[in-house]
Amino acid sequence: MAQRVGIVVGSIVAVGLLVLAWAAIRPGPLAFAGKGVALSDYSGQPTGVPADFQDTERLARGQYLTQAADCQACHTTEGGKPFAGGRPFDTQFGTMYSPNITPDQETGIGSWSDAEFLKAVHEGVGKGGLKLYPAFPYASYTYLTDDDVLAIKAYLFSLTPEKNVPPANALKFPFNQRWLMTFWAAMYNPNTRFKPVADHTPTWNRGAYLAEALGHCGECHTPRTPLQSLDNRRKFAGGMAEGWRAYNLSSDKESGIGTWSQDDLVSYLKTGHSMDRGSAFGPMAEAVHLSFAKLTPSDVSAIAEYVRSVPPVDTPDLPAPKSEPAPADPAQGVAMDQNTKGREFFAGVCSGCHGWTGANSLVSHSTLTGTRAVNDPTATNVALAVLRGSSALPPSGDIATMPAFGAAYSDADIAAVSNYVTARFGAKGSAITADDVRKLRETN
Repeated sequence: MAQRVGIVVGSIVAVGLLVLAWAAIRPGPLAFAGKGVALSDYSGQPTGVPADFQDTERLARGQYLTQAADCQACHTTEGGKPFAGGRPFDTQFGTMYSPNITPDQETGIGSWSDAEFLKAVHEGVGKGGLKLYPAFPYASYTYLTDDDVLAIKAYLFSLTPEKNVPPANALKFPFNQRWLMTFWAAMYNPNTRFKPVADHTPTWNRGAYLAEALGHCGECHTPRTPLQSLDNRRKFAGGMAEGWRAYNLSSDKESGIGTWSQDDLVSYLKTGHSMDRGSAFGPMAEAVHLSFAKLTPSDVSAIAEYVRSVPPVDTPDLPAPKSEPAPADPAQGVAMDQNTKGREFFAGVCSGCHGWTGANSLVSHSTLTGTRAVNDPTATNVALAVLRGSSALPPSGDIATMPAFGAAYSDADIAAVSNYVTARFGAKGSAITADDVRKLRETN
């Protein structure tokens, strides 16, 4: 009898461990594409700078890679010196602040050796053995080659040192215990360099290196497990970034980018806008402005080729975007007595640029038809766009920036116009509340 009980208990424990392992461990970012080969065994050259980057000067190449890695966005606070750190990131675990990565000897990384910098980028271990939180995406940067990491370091060390001590992190217990990151890194950081997939083209592999290692797209666009690792079983199915929804980038035709052409995606990455697909706001607009817009045409094209190859994964709450324009007559489309406050707000503030149809031939970048945010029933990004505008994308040509309206209007006003916009121009109306908007105001 005791033996049977022992067998049953042992079986339960074994099954429990298997379930825990399945829940905790996820495949790598390129698992969908097949087995990789050593970089030395591959005939192409997916790492470093691309062939159409003409500057051979070492620091220029390091600057290019730094821009591709989008380092400035996280390590610069609003109104602060680039790379001097201090930008706050509010999370469910508390607030973290980015460190100073200028070459200041006392408050930056000026005293770091090559080996220390490599260990931080590849393993998440800073100078003196300090365990780094994975808000610094070392689980993605680990795929960078040593040469590329050291080129980035050389560029950072060429900058003017800035003396700046960012505020201390304010994390809840037990997340303020850095030693726990030892176990997180052991489970979720592969600590391995990029391996090209020989069955794919050199351009595809270059795009994979840019998107997964340098650009770390999955850090925002892939859902996370309960332990905050990337859930690559649902690769690119969407996530959150500083309160904004980072939408589905898989090839799913309804909730992802399965209907986007190569040109659609290239235009979006290079300019922050693609006609009938939408415009970049929030962290994505920053990524366009500080990173993608500065890449060579071949690199932007390679990213688009790679991203469009990711298998479809659906995001259940996102319907296929409505592509037809709304009626030109304000009295049609949304009932006159439905959401009167939202309609009046749109009439007085929004219709001049966006038009009642959602398609403006004079300001093409204000087109609302077909955009994912307007077709998101949570209206999260619509409300944030109204609150904060699009200041991360500077005016260029016919790209007009959207002003921020958060200071001028109440939470109830912004909720009302957000619900009106999704009802008039989207496939499914939203029901965002004033309290929801209040919480969005409080996010970074």
